Amino acid sequence: MTTVAERSAAAMWEGDEASKWLGFEITSVSEGCATLEMTVEKHHCNGHGMCHGGITFALADSAFAFACNSRNQSTVAQHNAITYLAPGKLGDRLTATAREVSLTGRSGIYDVTVSTQTGVIIAEFRGNSRAIKGQLFEDKS
Repeated sequence: MTTVAERSAAAMWEGDEASKWLGFEITSVSEGCATLEMTVEKHHCNGHGMCHGGITFALADSAFAFACNSRNQSTVAQHNAITYLAPGKLGDRLTATAREVSLTGRSGIYDVTVSTQTGVIIAEFRGNSRAIKGQLFEDKS
């Protein structure tokens, strides 16, 4: 049986051309949590030969988005911040793991850790969400 979180992710993924274009993959999703992965390719690298910070931010932001929309309630970012701890390198497999810290009324707080295939944490991201009108899919239950 497909969960609400999985159905929400599928509905969002269908129209998420940015995450697809950047090479992201959803590897898991559950209520308040999501994990996305990507492999750093040449076109993701900056002039220093490391993964561009904007790409790392985008991966964390997408994981945040799938986590905060996991209840079939349309939800958007209100504020996000990231701290870079180490560079991602060409060929690295990056994993962004988002988890809900707090959900009160329409406002949520989510932490996302971005790490490499060897477990090196390269960034910590905090996202603040705000629920808006609408759902991702029609719930007939």
